[in-house]
Amino acid sequence: MGFGGISIWQLIIILAIIVLLFGTKKLRGIGGDLGSAVKGFKKAVSDDDQTNSKSEQIEQASNTQSKETVEKSKDDHKA
Repeated sequence: MGFGGISIWQLIIILAIIVLLFGTKKLRGIGGDLGSAVKGFKKAVSDDDQTNSKSEQIEQASNTQSKETVEKSKDDHKA
């Protein structure tokens, strides 16, 4: 038993049929395109994570400044 009831020999036959239909050049091109698409996706996700972390840092700094301003205004009203 292989993957989901498909034996290794059946997978080899399917692969041979695919190679005969499309040819090795076409399959190599499809593989390269798929690889570059996955690379681009990973890069976009990591760039998005970096952007989110930077915006979180800016938001935290903004919140800290807001709290300091509120505290100063409270102190000014007490005096």
